Amino acid sequence: MMQPIDRKLDIVVLVSSHFNVSATTSFVDPFRVANYLTGSARFSWTYVSDPGGPIESSSGLVVDTAPLAEVVRRKPWMVLVSTSWTPERHGTPQFKVALQKWESGGAIVGGLDTGAIVLATAGLLKGKTATVHYEHIDAFAETAHDTTVSENMIIMDGKIFTCCGGSAATDLGLRFVHSVAGESIANASARYLFHHNVRGEGQSQNPKDMEPLGYVTSGVVRDAIDLMEAHLEATLSIPEISARLKISQRQLSRLFQQYVHKSPIEYYRDIRLDRARGLVTQTELKFSEIAEASGFNGQVHFSRAYRKRFGLTPSADRIEGRTPFEFRAWPMFNPDIKSESVG
Repeated sequence: MMQPIDRKLDIVVLVSSHFNVSATTSFVDPFRVANYLTGSARFSWTYVSDPGGPIESSSGLVVDTAPLAEVVRRKPWMVLVSTSWTPERHGTPQFKVALQKWESGGAIVGGLDTGAIVLATAGLLKGKTATVHYEHIDAFAETAHDTTVSENMIIMDGKIFTCCGGSAATDLGLRFVHSVAGESIANASARYLFHHNVRGEGQSQNPKDMEPLGYVTSGVVRDAIDLMEAHLEATLSIPEISARLKISQRQLSRLFQQYVHKSPIEYYRDIRLDRARGLVTQTELKFSEIAEASGFNGQVHFSRAYRKRFGLTPSADRIEGRTPFEFRAWPMFNPDIKSESVG
């Protein structure tokens, strides 16, 4: 028979508008299950926001929250910051002071999805390693210069933790249950959640050995994409990539058309523009700096390519790209706008 946890542990879950409710509850659920299986309410949690009251998640689900001012004097065991788009807007002075107070008081403090960006603005990630959702990795790396940015799903650095979100949040929650309640309760909680493979640190957000549904891509194409992704700023030519892979340009083009339905040059351009879009919508970097960081020779060429791919200029996207997804009117999803190739 499993033994109950012998001390009460309080978790403060700080959320912001349009946070990812699925990832957040995935983190909390292992603690709920551990309470149920042990027959005791040893873990407790409170959803908190800066203003308090109803907070709408990115999926439209509304969560009632306590005002930050009402819980700031607590001494929680753990504090979780769960944000998604525009996390910099939620790094208010009140947030920063509360996080600094809790961290200095010995609480375990962490960020989920883009929560690490809020932790960084509060000064809690100086000299540490951290991660965010892969969509925001480049923006985080460009702005958090005193933090080592990792693409792993989970990072534990002292009493600070960060997690990319998604189902990895369940892995992280189970790890904390294990650290406090022991292996038996943690394993039982994982089984209860049908989470039979608990991942720990060192797991990449984007493992390359197999696609999620089991389909595989040509190894040559994967190797070519790895080279492209490693050279987004100082770009390689397609002949250089072909030479490094010891394959003809014609064969490389044929494989790309077969597996990704684009030519190598189109694919390379698109991933550079995708990186640029992350920097446009998630940072305040100058467009000239973004163009250079994305491998474009000049802002004019960059802006032209950007507009042809996304249907709007970088300056317009900087405004609209910070609007929660469900309220956007993306030209790129408009069937009247036809895609054009940019060399």
